[in-house]
Amino acid sequence: MKDSSYLKVIAIDGPAGSGKSTVARIVADRMNMIYLDTGAMYRAVTYYLIRIGFFESKSSDICSILNSLKLEFNDSKILLNGKDISEEIRSPRIDAEVSDIAKRKEVRAFLTEMQRKIAKRGNVVIEGRDIGTVVIPEAPLKVFLTASVKERARRRYLQLRSKGIETDIKKIEKEIRKRDEIDSTRKLAPLVKPRNAVEIDTTNLSVEEVVNMIIEMGKERFEKT
Repeated sequence: MKDSSYLKVIAIDGPAGSGKSTVARIVADRMNMIYLDTGAMYRAVTYYLIRIGFFESKSSDICSILNSLKLEFNDSKILLNGKDISEEIRSPRIDAEVSDIAKRKEVRAFLTEMQRKIAKRGNVVIEGRDIGTVVIPEAPLKVFLTASVKERARRRYLQLRSKGIETDIKKIEKEIRKRDEIDSTRKLAPLVKPRNAVEIDTTNLSVEEVVNMIIEMGKERFEKT
């Protein structure tokens, strides 16, 4: 039986660089829906834990810290305890560490609960790696975006270069492969295609093509609910 709290939600999952954030943001804008980037939430927590040196902390310590955090979303910005950290969380350092932080059960439990509360408000496009499998398996429309590793590395390389960050595309490709392995093999909420999700390979598709596909599916699904 469907949970009526999630009748108008689009869940978009997929690996790093598959186009989730870009596509979800545009879909939400065009359908007049709220956009929720759960990856940014994990990045924000990772940023904070790195900053205060709590990598080796006990679970109780992590829980105490998480419960004291205040995450807010203002347009496309993410605020941590009132500070805009939208740029800081997109650094190569966060790229390298976020999957390990996301494996921690305390972090996942904390953010999953937050994500569900936001989604229950309805009218939300929410993207991540476990949205359709764990966070909101009841979502009426679940999409799983994929792309080749080389294409995902190319996109990340161009994104970093546009921000003036010098990097090596081979290094990025290696990091993406490592992150895919961590995300897909972790015991807690691994990255997998959700049941009944529509899979879209974005390797050779434009952002506009992917956006249009999801909007059409969304209109069809929501008209039936």
